[in-house]
Amino acid sequence: MSELKKFYEKEAVPKLIEAFDYKNIMQVPKLHKIVLNMGLGEAIHNIKLLDSAVEELKVIAGQHPVITRAKKSIAAFKLREGMPIGCMVTLRRSRMYDFFYKLVNVALPRVRDFRGISAKAFDGRGNYSLGIKEHIIFPEIDYDKIDRIKGLNISVVTTARNDEEGRKLLRLLGMPFKN
Repeated sequence: MSELKKFYEKEAVPKLIEAFDYKNIMQVPKLHKIVLNMGLGEAIHNIKLLDSAVEELKVIAGQHPVITRAKKSIAAFKLREGMPIGCMVTLRRSRMYDFFYKLVNVALPRVRDFRGISAKAFDGRGNYSLGIKEHIIFPEIDYDKIDRIKGLNISVVTTARNDEEGRKLLRLLGMPFKN
C-alpha cells in the first residue's frame, strides 16, 4: 500500500470526520481517479508529435495512454472526424496515489516562481482540474530528448459532494493551494 494511502486512512479520515461531522465512514470523501490529458492540435500536421507525447505520458503516468480522436470535423482547422489529436490516461488505486504524491511533492515545486495553485478550479462537485504548461516538471522526462514542450491537463476526481469537502480532502493530502 502506498504511503499516501496509509496517511489518508490514518490521518486524513479522522480529520475529515471531525470537520464535517460524518455519521458513517463511507461518507468520508476520497480520491476516485486522476485523469491526465494531452491535447495536441499540431498532431494534425505532424503525427510524430503524437507518438512522442504518448511515450512521454507513458513515462509520467507509468501506464500506457489511449489516443483520443476528433469527434467532429472542423474545416477551418483541417480536422476530420476520427483523426488522432491527443492522448489520455486514467489512473486508479495505487498508481493514482503514487502519481498524486509525485505531483504534489516533486513536480509542482519544480514549477518556476511557484506560490501555490488556485483553489478556484473546482467544478462544484468536489473535483479539481489543473493545467500544467510544461510537462518537463516531472523528473522522469529527460530534457535533452524532448522535441517540444507540451501542456498537460490533470483532473483529480473525488467522491466529495461539494467543493468545500473536496478542497479540505486535497489540502489534507498535501495539495499546495494559495491562501
